Amino acid sequence: MSIEIGLTDETTNTQYAPLAVLCAHYQTKQLLDPLRQVQIPMKTRIFSPGDKLIQVLLSILAGCGPLYEFNERMKPETGLASIWDLATFSDQSNLSRTLDVLSLKQIDVLREKTDAIKRKISQIPSHDWRRFLWLDFDLSGLPCSKRAEASQKGYFSGKKTQLDVN
Repeated sequence: MSIEIGLTDETTNTQYAPLAVLCAHYQTKQLLDPLRQVQIPMKTRIFSPGDKLIQVLLSILAGCGPLYEFNERMKPETGLASIWDLATFSDQSNLSRTLDVLSLKQIDVLREKTDAIKRKISQIPSHDWRRFLWLDFDLSGLPCSKRAEASQKGYFSGKKTQLDVN
């Protein structure tokens, strides 16, 4: 399966193009299939419990903070859902119920499955540990224009800001 990114004239599209490419890669390699192996005693109407776990993971990857943001941000994304062979995503209340049903034993199994996924996709085992591993923890703020998307007036410790910046 080759992945192409481009503009289309179609009426449906996704604002999560990078996530869509990542999902297509995961789907091709079947990397998230271990989540479908977690046995959760629930009725399957439209979505299996494994599909709901994948949707919870997608909400995290899409930047949803609390799970209630799923309905607003992910539910309308039919293009992204089609990558997973779904017509639409589940409702956040169904995802919450799935997480509520998990027992401690199932959470341990879920932890094992996510660790297995992490081992498959992580680059840490292939890192040459004889060399340094550089991590950048630059927490300094950068000034931006007041017209920048989602910008807010902030505090920079010990720094004066220009009047036209904020």
